[in-house]
Amino acid sequence: MIDPASISPVRFSPDVEQIEPDEPQTARDIAETMLSVSEKTYADSGHAIRSVHAKSHGLLEARIEVLANLPPYYAQGLFAKPDSYEAVIRLSTTPGDLLHDSVSTPRGMALKILDVEGERLPGSEQSRSQDFIMVNGREFNSPSGKAFLKNLKLLAATTDRMEGAKQLLSKAFRGVEAALEAVGHESATLKSMGGNPHTHILGESFFAQLPLRYGDYIAKFALIPVSENLKALTGVKLDTGKDSDVIRHAVQSFFEGQTAMWELQVQLCTDLDAMPVEGIDAWDEEKSPFVTVARITTQPQTAWTDDRSEAVDDGMHFSPWNGLAAHQPLGSIMRLRKLAYQRSAAFRSQRNETPVTEPLICPFGHGGHAVAPAVTEASASAPH
Repeated sequence: MIDPASISPVRFSPDVEQIEPDEPQTARDIAETMLSVSEKTYADSGHAIRSVHAKSHGLLEARIEVLANLPPYYAQGLFAKPDSYEAVIRLSTTPGDLLHDSVSTPRGMALKILDVEGERLPGSEQSRSQDFIMVNGREFNSPSGKAFLKNLKLLAATTDRMEGAKQLLSKAFRGVEAALEAVGHESATLKSMGGNPHTHILGESFFAQLPLRYGDYIAKFALIPVSENLKALTGVKLDTGKDSDVIRHAVQSFFEGQTAMWELQVQLCTDLDAMPVEGIDAWDEEKSPFVTVARITTQPQTAWTDDRSEAVDDGMHFSPWNGLAAHQPLGSIMRLRKLAYQRSAAFRSQRNETPVTEPLICPFGHGGHAVAPAVTEASASAPH
């Protein structure tokens, strides 16, 4: 393995991105397609939920510690100096409707680091948090923005319909995926359609998949379980036959008495040809390893309640575009999703009793409700 101190990372400059001329229209099409999912579920239930990652399985208070004595290439942006922050973690699965856990789709982890200082990304100036959005796969499931839109339209057409058929398809796709993994391969597309193994979410490693600016450089992020109790859950299967919320109940059971620790890692881009900003493939770790820049700890707690769901599922949004300019999302797919994140938050904020806000402190010590919001998303992010 290469010594992280010996690498020569590519410096960030605006020309590492390649803007396509029709991106604004594709972005509008993606946002409208995602909103159609939310509109369908809202029409059925009277409650506005996310158009993706609608079902939460754990809503956690956490503490993130930025490591001291990082090499200069890694001491960048939020991680430039040792510090400690409160954070909120939201564990989820990908569909925009609330399905039985037997429909097994990729697991997600959204991390909101609270009360950070620094120059903000455009559109997030009223916030003081930094969001990282990750899933349990190294590669994004669509090779381009237009392919992503095509997949979204397929998912939108099946929203809130045919749950029994989705369960059968999920079982079939899991079988194909298991066969692929047995010979050292995997399919992000199969996993996104229900072929994700029925694994325990707390044993998963999570990846941002697409690059972000890392201060003077360019990086991909990963979040890796390091405490022994988390590592013991890697690959552990859950029985989804009887319990429609088995993932959530497993998370609740774990945090009744256990502490968990993850490491937040970054992989710096060292070669734009081999590690393109506009690509979706995983970057070669032989060229640039993942390096730990922070540790995240969660103490025993009540991992999911109705009050926590109101505070986070209803009252918060998570977006890679909510953060510091030093961690600007890069690449066409990141750019194309920005409008969709904004409109999704505004849709929920305008229809639910709990508005979407940006908290300054973790809400869980205050009866489950967000406190001291910096801005209401309905006013900050609604499309004009």
